[in-house]
Amino acid sequence: MSGGDSYHYGNKIHGDNVNIYGGTGNTGIVKHQSLALHEATEELVRLLRELRRSVEPGSAQVIDDSLPVIASGASAPQERHRALIAMATIAATVGSLGQPVADAVNKVLGLMGAL
Repeated sequence: MSGGDSYHYGNKIHGDNVNIYGGTGNTGIVKHQSLALHEATEELVRLLRELRRSVEPGSAQVIDDSLPVIASGASAPQERHRALIAMATIAATVGSLGQPVADAVNKVLGLMGAL
């Protein structure tokens, strides 16, 4: 581990990163989530891409719209939460075919502390 709450994994640095470039009243922080959350999110994205091939076009479009939000660590927590709930809903509508996605969504939500 190197320096405070940051650690290196491969070529990536995980930990908080704050950049302020002038102005006044600036607020904001980029939170780098845990490796477990990153891995769970990658698995969910993979499962969603598979599921997308098996759903009707309207649901496929919702998946397409939600994938960038889910995959990006920079998405606002509320926006990411909404996208995850939308994916859980789609997964529930396709029954057993969607169960792996529903499980993966619940894992990501749990790691985000949103359950």
